[in-house]
Amino acid sequence: MALFRQNRTHSAPMEESRNHDAWQNWFQLYGPKLLLCARQWTRTLADAEDVVQDAFVRFWRHQRELPGDPMALLVTSVRRAAFDRARRDQRRTAREERAFGGEDTVASVFEPSLDGDDRREAIEAALLRLPAEQREVLVLKIWGELTFEEIALQLDLPPNTAASRYRYALAALRKQLIAADCHG
Repeated sequence: MALFRQNRTHSAPMEESRNHDAWQNWFQLYGPKLLLCARQWTRTLADAEDVVQDAFVRFWRHQRELPGDPMALLVTSVRRAAFDRARRDQRRTAREERAFGGEDTVASVFEPSLDGDDRREAIEAALLRLPAEQREVLVLKIWGELTFEEIALQLDLPPNTAASRYRYALAALRKQLIAADCHG
């Protein structure tokens, strides 16, 4: 783990180059997981990509030397960046509605599927029907690969509550997807 804790006072060019390469490799490996997490909190893939980039830059500037699992810290940064973006978008939408006479500008949470993948669409729809607190725990557990203890710290709730919300979310998804398969 010493690789992730760079000493800022010693910045030899060779060491910085190795550290940059290590982070680039790490980001290539874990970036897709972070993108999946961000995708659950954003309206479009482009927004999710922006959120991951913002979160990674925030992490790199302010948190990279903190002890602990970098993935957990990055998921937290992604979550915060997504919520910040959502707040910005809500404020912008409110301003635009006031300026343009209140036209309805509701956007889809997910981009339309280009390949017509019915199963993916069913999963996305089922995810959207979950209560927000269950969906959030599910995303952090599956795509963020966080433990229930780490999830509990992020969401300020007991680990057993996080585990329960995860189980409830899985049960609800299973029920919805089986019903969707039966009704086709």
